[in-house]
Amino acid sequence: MKHLAKLHGYNYFYFSLLAIFLSFLPVYLSSQGISMQQIGNLIAIGSFVGIVSQPLWGLISDKWQTVRKVLLILLAISVCIGTILFQSASSQSLLLLIIAWYFFYMPTDPLTESMNYRMSQQLQVSFGSIRMFGAIGYASTSLIVGYLANWLGTHAFAYVFAAYGCLAWCLCWTLPDVRANSQKLTFASLQRFFAVPSTLRFFLLVLILAIPHRTNDSFLGVYVQSLGGTSAQVGLAWFCTAASEILFFAFSYWWLQRLPEMWLIAFAAALYVLRFGLCSIVTEPSAVVYLQLLQGLTFVVFYTAAIQHLNKIVPEEWKATGQTVLAVLFFGLSGIIGSSLGGWIFEQYGGDSLYQAMAIVAFAGLIGSIAVAMRKRYARDSA
Repeated sequence: MKHLAKLHGYNYFYFSLLAIFLSFLPVYLSSQGISMQQIGNLIAIGSFVGIVSQPLWGLISDKWQTVRKVLLILLAISVCIGTILFQSASSQSLLLLIIAWYFFYMPTDPLTESMNYRMSQQLQVSFGSIRMFGAIGYASTSLIVGYLANWLGTHAFAYVFAAYGCLAWCLCWTLPDVRANSQKLTFASLQRFFAVPSTLRFFLLVLILAIPHRTNDSFLGVYVQSLGGTSAQVGLAWFCTAASEILFFAFSYWWLQRLPEMWLIAFAAALYVLRFGLCSIVTEPSAVVYLQLLQGLTFVVFYTAAIQHLNKIVPEEWKATGQTVLAVLFFGLSGIIGSSLGGWIFEQYGGDSLYQAMAIVAFAGLIGSIAVAMRKRYARDSA
């Protein structure tokens, strides 16, 4: 079980790294005088780069039949770029560094999740029990970094990012490799996979629900600050977000074994509507902070159900690539739409209007998920 302990440690520091960048990048950019619209555009550009880089590195992983070696390359480059980025001030250098970081770092997420899923099967433990340590890392680091920013200023992000990045890389080095699959890759099988209408409906549903989720990722920190909150409260908001994931990841196997994935996604969509709708009407930053405790019932239920459904429908030889397609939608295309439109809405109409729009999109996802679930149930009953 030593490999399991190392995998737990890797997830802790990897998702801590993700917390520093995704949670506090908008806060850092705002401290450098970047407007909401510009922040949204910068993140949207980075997300667009991720759309290109994630499938590319996913294909490389499948072709080379290795996940660990690709992760080591990408993490080493990403840590160097992120450390420099959090010490930069000019808009030109920030743009170039954000593009470079998204190109090299964002592909590590689907590769990490692919490694987690396969090792959970090999070690005969639940996927959620492994991801739980990532949630612990995300939660604790968000809280620590928020208070450090209050105490030392936003430039402290660079040193923490470098330290956590080195630890994540070292732990990744100690892990056994996870090969994609022994079957030969064929583009014909991928074409057949994407030619199935139910597959396209699934990915469209993921995109719709991911848009408000990723918009919240981009603007939660600045929204809390716009209501009068501090950097410490931003850290507390992200702590609540990630802490709520811990329990639900730990017990995710329970509902995944008992309930259909599409109905789980519909349940998560309903709570997304509630979560973002309430965020739009409260006026105290502390209220927005504690509403993030719904993250466990929204993101964890949605994400684990989506991953399980994906691994049921994707061809065996395209597991890593299928996971990458999911990540492209979740972190790429949805990030472009959410960041660019979200920045414009925030700038023009305010944060409350942005969260109202997010609730409306989540409601569309709720209707879509119920429709897909009913369609699958009807097809099963008619068979």
